[in-house]
Order: sequence, then structure tokens, then C-alpha cells
Amino acid sequence: MKKDIIKKVKEVSVRKKFPDGSLYTSISIEHIITLSDFFQLSRRHVEITALDENIIPEHYARNMKTFSPKDQSILLSSRASIVGLGGLGGAVTEILARIGIGTLTLIEADTFEESNLNRQFLSTHRLLDTSKTKAAIKRVREINPTITVEVHDELLDNKNATSLIENSDVIIDCLDNIQTRFSLESASKTVRSPLVSAAVAGVYGHVISIFPEDKGLMLIYGDSDILPQKGVEASLGCLPHAVTLLAALETSEVVKIILKKGSVLRNKLGVVDLMDNIFEVLDLI
Repeated sequence: MKKDIIKKVKEVSVRKKFPDGSLYTSISIEHIITLSDFFQLSRRHVEITALDENIIPEHYARNMKTFSPKDQSILLSSRASIVGLGGLGGAVTEILARIGIGTLTLIEADTFEESNLNRQFLSTHRLLDTSKTKAAIKRVREINPTITVEVHDELLDNKNATSLIENSDVIIDCLDNIQTRFSLESASKTVRSPLVSAAVAGVYGHVISIFPEDKGLMLIYGDSDILPQKGVEASLGCLPHAVTLLAALETSEVVKIILKKGSVLRNKLGVVDLMDNIFEVLDLI
């Protein structure tokens, strides 16, 4: 069957030009869906097959040059778990869906309220009191119908955290609760998956990548037993431009971890102060 799929993929592919004038071979989403239905395979499987033949699904054409077809195939074969679908989580979900992470596991128990509208990409006036996971599924499928979306409409805690995030290639902390953040870190170490964590308050924020062997959040917050549930965002609020920037930094870390390329913020804290345009990386050990 593999030879038949490759043959069909090549038959429907077309030659196109990148903005710099160089040529590439492309396959459209319409043909991907048609071949998926014909061969009774997932759309993602068809995309990966095309990429293995250096045929670029047009959705990912502008990822190329920075990414290779092999890089894109790795992303499509990867699973990321996003915990929290608020300001950070909504933006992270949007970016990872567009860039082509193959499976997104989305974990959130909350519904939208009016105060979310200033910063949460998934929220609209029409969706007030609607489940955030429900809105996320719809949004992801509108952006990228070839990837897999799994949702858990429940609150992560010490009891369920491990089962919710198992089999993840990377886990993304988009929580606003420090104690739950520590529970997520503990679970990520149990399942032996790296965790990318960020926090935003007003125009300030930080991001860090934590591997199972790392001390991680303790280096930022200290002893989890004596911490409040909410951080300084409770008094400073969360502005949309700061939230969006920190979400972009989180997704950058996710992609680098999955592709094993570039420098990640391991045992380092990326700190942002948008009021005074300060961007620093602090060594934590």
C-alpha cells in the first residue's frame, strides 16, 4: 500500500516557487483529504508520507527553509500536552496547531468569562460560559484539520496529572496557579517528559524549560509548601501583548526541544519586562 500512496501523492503534487524564487513540490489540503479518505488513513499519515518524499503540504510551505521536510515530519509525529487554555494556553494552542504539532492534548476545566476577552485568543463574546476545551477543539480543526486533538475537560491535580500527560513528547505549563504548577512539574518528571513553563503578570513574564533531572520550579519559587496559589498576576493583571509574547517564547522552546535544535532555557530563566524593554536570561545554577 505504501507504494500506492506515494504514487498517488506524486500524481497530485505540483511545482511551486518559494518567495525567494526557488522551486518546491507541493500538495494541497484538498488532495490530502481525498487521499486520506481513499486509503482510509489519517490525514497526518498522508502528510508525513508526502514529506518523506520531499513533497511539502502547502500548509507548511512557509515553515520550509528554516525547517526541513524531515523536521516537519518530526513535528507531525510529535505529541504536546497543553495544561490550561487561558491566555497563554489559547495562544500556545493556536501556534502549535499552525506549525504542525501532530497531536495536541488539551487540559482545562474552566469556561470563558467576560474578563478573559482582553487576552485569551479562544474567547469571544459569543462563547461566554462555554467550555474552553470545546472552543479549542473547534479552533484547532478550523486552523489545521489534519492534526489530532484530544481534550480533557477536567482540572489537573496530584491524582490525575500523570495519567493526563503520559506519552507526551513535551508538556506546556499555561497555568495561573503556582501550586498546580508544581503538581504538573512532579507529574512531568514521573512520565520523564520535559516541561516548558511560563508565567505572566502585567507587562512582565518569564519562561523556563525543565527536564526530568532538573530542580526546575524550586529554583524560581522556592519551597512549594509555603507558596500562595496565585502569583503576582493577581495584583498586576495580564496584558494581551505580554501574554502573547510569553506564549510565543513557550512554543519556541517546545519546537526546539522536539527537534533537538538550538539552545533551550534549561536551568535558565528567560525574563521579560516590556515596560522598560528588558530581555534577560538568568542562570539559575
